[in-house]
Amino acid sequence: MPVQAVSAGAILFRDTRGRREYLLLKSRPGDWEFPKGGVEGDEELQQTAIREVREEAGIGDFRLLNGFRRDYDYVFQAGGKTIHKTVHLFVAESFEASAELSAEHRDLQWRDYEQAINTITQDGPREILREAHDFLNEGGAEI
Repeated sequence: MPVQAVSAGAILFRDTRGRREYLLLKSRPGDWEFPKGGVEGDEELQQTAIREVREEAGIGDFRLLNGFRRDYDYVFQAGGKTIHKTVHLFVAESFEASAELSAEHRDLQWRDYEQAINTITQDGPREILREAHDFLNEGGAEI
């Protein structure tokens, strides 16, 4: 029977000279992904996403946008156990121009939409980026 795990994170974007860019982190196994991590204690999903952006990207000046949350699932093996993980992703706007690489990742890059879509290595996050990009283009960033 798989162990259930829950993570939350954010598709972080910034506007640079009129161009939207998304932050991608390269994990130790080599996947390009968004800042995310496990829910701790009695945290709400949004609290986890905020904490993970701060811890994994070193960004403190950002805001989660209302009206967007998507989930994806995957299964992996760790410590001889099968883990079924559900990841909840929000959209967040960064007001900082740069990010800091954490010890959990090998690299980070701000990428425009086309570059980001072609860089993300997993189908779930790639599809959610498409939905987030559409959400932002449709004025979803208005609160």
